[in-house]
Amino acid sequence: MTSHSPGVWRNWSGTADARAVRFWRPRDTDEVQRAVRWAARHGLRVRAVGGGHSFTDCAATDGVLLNLDRLAAVETVEPQADGTALVTVGAGIRLRALGAALAARGLAMANLGDIDHQSIAGAISTGTHGTGLRVGGLASQVTGLRLVTADGEVCEADAVRDPALFEAARLGLGALGVLVAVTLRAVPAFTLRAREEVYDLDEALDALEGPDGWVATTDHVDMFWFPFTRRALVKRNDRVDPADGVPGLSPVRRWLEDELLSNGVFELTNRLAAAAPRMVPAVNAVAARLLSDRTYAAPSADVFVSPRRVVFREMEYAVPRAALRDVVAEVDRWLRRTREPVPFPVEIRFAAPDDVWLSTAYSRETAYVAVHQYHRLPHARYFDAVEAIMGGVDGRPHWGKLHGLGVERLSALYPRLADVRDVRARVDPTARFANVYTDRVLGPVA
Repeated sequence: MTSHSPGVWRNWSGTADARAVRFWRPRDTDEVQRAVRWAARHGLRVRAVGGGHSFTDCAATDGVLLNLDRLAAVETVEPQADGTALVTVGAGIRLRALGAALAARGLAMANLGDIDHQSIAGAISTGTHGTGLRVGGLASQVTGLRLVTADGEVCEADAVRDPALFEAARLGLGALGVLVAVTLRAVPAFTLRAREEVYDLDEALDALEGPDGWVATTDHVDMFWFPFTRRALVKRNDRVDPADGVPGLSPVRRWLEDELLSNGVFELTNRLAAAAPRMVPAVNAVAARLLSDRTYAAPSADVFVSPRRVVFREMEYAVPRAALRDVVAEVDRWLRRTREPVPFPVEIRFAAPDDVWLSTAYSRETAYVAVHQYHRLPHARYFDAVEAIMGGVDGRPHWGKLHGLGVERLSALYPRLADVRDVRARVDPTARFANVYTDRVLGPVA
């Protein structure tokens, strides 16, 4: 086990860091157990980290920090009678690598988020969700997990073996133990037809709703609206038979549009915005006019996830789907009134109700509204204003993105949070896996 003492870690966006007494890179479950037991002997807390793509201080600790990148193997693949497969993978595998490993076996995840750098454990533990009413977020695709608990023992949990621990830990902010492996329900590999089209914002919001609207009739809908404009890019992804003849993107065009424009040129426009904030409305107007339509087909993982190289900060709230239009209008009014320089688009996605205890979509049909700010521009005033708007419709914050809520308010928004607290008190009575963030959002261990 590689050890650094002390360890200094910083997350991708630069919004959180940790100065740990020990920073370890365990090679297997045995070494995770040794690290947890060592921490217990020295009275230290333990946190695990993957891709560092959470914008919060969820992974930070002044105790022992475990990087799980070496726990990234595909352990088992168990085909099921319905054509799916139960795939057990190490907790540290990145979504990019997971997609490739499943594709090599003729499999895929039914839904994914849109960033390829996350680890599977970090993604499920913070509520990564993707978009679409037909398939839930990543945590809903987890059927079992293996974790190292506070006493250094290995525990297997699923719907039969300790179901309460399973429900709490599959989206548990790392507060129940160190996830070392998860079992996922994968589906047969499939191709998506991706349609990306530019619309007037009001026309797009109209077209989303109703029994024949895009949300109801499309497998996955994602929308990006540039502040200070009335233009939105709508992405609609549907499953198709590869034999249908929908062309793919050439490697040159994919590089040009998804790398050069989406990362390289976008970085330059954001640097311009940071240097001259008053120009942001004009910059956004130009950027929105440069948006163009395209349709292509590709394997699902290539459509779902993409590289993000422009560094930003993000807040995302899950609101009742019926409240979406009012929320967007309120954000638009605030931006136009204040002229806050925001060069990043607002992203809108959707989810069906699910039963994962700490899911942002727990028991309600959900629209997600995510606001972003370039890392060289201030974000606090913008995010505070958006958070106040979301609070007016009982919005639930994404666990891995910036927000200011504490356990009292969150307990009213998440009906099963008290159950998570009860399980946590049972399996981690000494708060071995607590930190400042978990104390704020879950409360101290009872």
